[in-house]
Amino acid sequence: MSTTAPTPTPTSTRAAVDELLRRIGEGDPERIAELYADPCDWKLNWEEDAYDSPAVPWIRPRSTRADAADHYRQLAAHHVPEKVGTEIERVLVDGPHAVILGEIRQTARPTGHSYRARFALHLTFENGLITRHHVYEDSLAVIRAFTTE
Repeated sequence: MSTTAPTPTPTSTRAAVDELLRRIGEGDPERIAELYADPCDWKLNWEEDAYDSPAVPWIRPRSTRADAADHYRQLAAHHVPEKVGTEIERVLVDGPHAVILGEIRQTARPTGHSYRARFALHLTFENGLITRHHVYEDSLAVIRAFTTE
């Protein structure tokens, strides 16, 4: 008897992406975090010195399901909820991998400045859970919104 997990299909990977996006839209950090493996390889394309910036505390590498929940809590706490929008332009799937391309529109709570940032999110799924979460975004647009008074 084999204990090997089934190979994800484009359909199952796409369904997992759709579920993640649905939960992000609902805004419950704990429910979103349930979709992450423990551990998870979570990285952002920011300079390492930005990881210690009090202006953007959600910007840092993560590795646990609890870290994922904390990320979504901090992200929500630092933005104006009525002024949030995300446009998903494309979802590309290749086996267990998915890349989500789009643009976020947010307003920084501390400064009131709005910003737009293009992004690519590379996810990898194993057994229905996210094992890789790598974000590539316009970090300059984000940091300017949080540091410009």
